[in-house]
Amino acid sequence: MTQELDRAVRTVLRDCLRIEPGEEVLVICNPVTEDIGALMRIEAEGDGAFATLAVISELDSNGAEPPTPVAAAMVAAEVVLAPTIQSLSHTNARRAATQAGVRIATLPGVTEDMLSRLMNADMRTLRRRGAAIAAALRSGEEARITCQHGSDLRLGLKDRIPIADAGVLNAPGAFGNLPCGEAFVAPTTAEGTLVVDGSIAGVGKVETPVELTVRDGHLTDATGPEGATLLEMLTMHGEDGTNVAELGIGTNEEATLTGNILEDEKILGTAHVAFGASAAIGGTVQVPVHLDCVIVEPTVEVDGKEIVRGGQLLL
Repeated sequence: MTQELDRAVRTVLRDCLRIEPGEEVLVICNPVTEDIGALMRIEAEGDGAFATLAVISELDSNGAEPPTPVAAAMVAAEVVLAPTIQSLSHTNARRAATQAGVRIATLPGVTEDMLSRLMNADMRTLRRRGAAIAAALRSGEEARITCQHGSDLRLGLKDRIPIADAGVLNAPGAFGNLPCGEAFVAPTTAEGTLVVDGSIAGVGKVETPVELTVRDGHLTDATGPEGATLLEMLTMHGEDGTNVAELGIGTNEEATLTGNILEDEKILGTAHVAFGASAAIGGTVQVPVHLDCVIVEPTVEVDGKEIVRGGQLLL
């Protein structure tokens, strides 16, 4: 494990972020992820960077803001890595740092095992797949997700820019999620039914498929106790919490279904739909929650053309 983990950390720092000697690097972690954070800090320091480790308490939810001193440090750094439990991706602090030109990689819920496996995937292949999916989403006006359990969800794509999350974070202001392996977009509209048979962020793997009802761009109903938990976590943030925030497709062949959403949403050929904040990825809603739901064997069409069929990526 140690060799694989060391190699994965080097891939993050050298291949994805391309940290240079003399750069100021901030690593943000929680007590439970401090070992990974410390390893990243040490590796960055070994590459000649000035590296700082900030250990913060766990936050209330994905999208909750970090402490004010840490938010200020994010803007002042040149590179930020965030192996935290709750995601900093959809925060004002992350957006402000990105706008200031900081290169940022968030790793919410990352584990040593996950990092070792997923960041040792074929990066060139991940980048080719991600670019192909982003191009397909960019070319169409509507995506449709169906599956064997009865999903039939239509999502508007017009005037939104898809993003390939393939670990290319070397330009000023670059931001991405690691381990990498997806392409995604913030939909403009959403209507229909989504049956989740993989996992739900904050819940884990589902025991039986959960049927989600989407009306006018919002989650309005969900079946079973796991669906009820999802609705509760979203509605506590008001109407914006139920906003359909993201459509994503996984591209990483090393990912498997574990119940950890950071890995599950990267599984090759899966689709995920998220609810809550979308402003960080090209949408308009900013709220301190962003929860993904994974469909294991979807069929995804863009303007009637299949790009995923039964969990098999066709691009």
